[in-house]
Amino acid sequence: MGNVYVMDHPLIVHKLSLMRDKYTGGKEFREAVEEISSLLCYEAAHDFPMKEVEIETPIARSKVKVISGKKIALVTILRSGIGMANGALRLIPSAKVGHIGSYRDPKTLQPVDYYCKLPNDIDRRDAFVLDPMLATGGKALAAIRELKNRGVERIKVICILAVPESIKAIQDAFPDVDIYCASIDEGITPEGYIVPGMGDAGDRMFGTK
Repeated sequence: MGNVYVMDHPLIVHKLSLMRDKYTGGKEFREAVEEISSLLCYEAAHDFPMKEVEIETPIARSKVKVISGKKIALVTILRSGIGMANGALRLIPSAKVGHIGSYRDPKTLQPVDYYCKLPNDIDRRDAFVLDPMLATGGKALAAIRELKNRGVERIKVICILAVPESIKAIQDAFPDVDIYCASIDEGITPEGYIVPGMGDAGDRMFGTK
């Protein structure tokens, strides 16, 4: 069964509290999304393999460790996942970025796919799926399924908020997928919004309704 990691570091908790506040403006909200995304990806990269190399410091030659050829794809779920990409790229600048467009049908709450553009070598990369909010989990499930169909073996979901329902849905369908989040909230409303949540992440990032 895939692991669920809840990152309760004080910096993450503080920035998440700012995001939850309905009076936080768009600029501050976007900045918090990027900053939390960096911190979550930092944790998700804890198992990157290392190798030893020899370098020369200003004082002497030394054996040090560097990341050993890890290839990563950052897969953003449009549109709110875009806000997480820059934060992740700050830590992993060599990563390639793919996009999967999906929206939730307001009546059925099921994902409707409308766009998919992934790196050509996606099957030779590990994937970080970036989606700020796992409410029903439908969009993340559709993205994972697409990646699996294209030969991606190792997938981690990076989100800011999740709920027990979405975590269970992902673990039941894909027990090998790990989930990294800043909080597991109470649940979702009949309309599919996370409680207490932070509203619609995309609308708050981009100033739309």
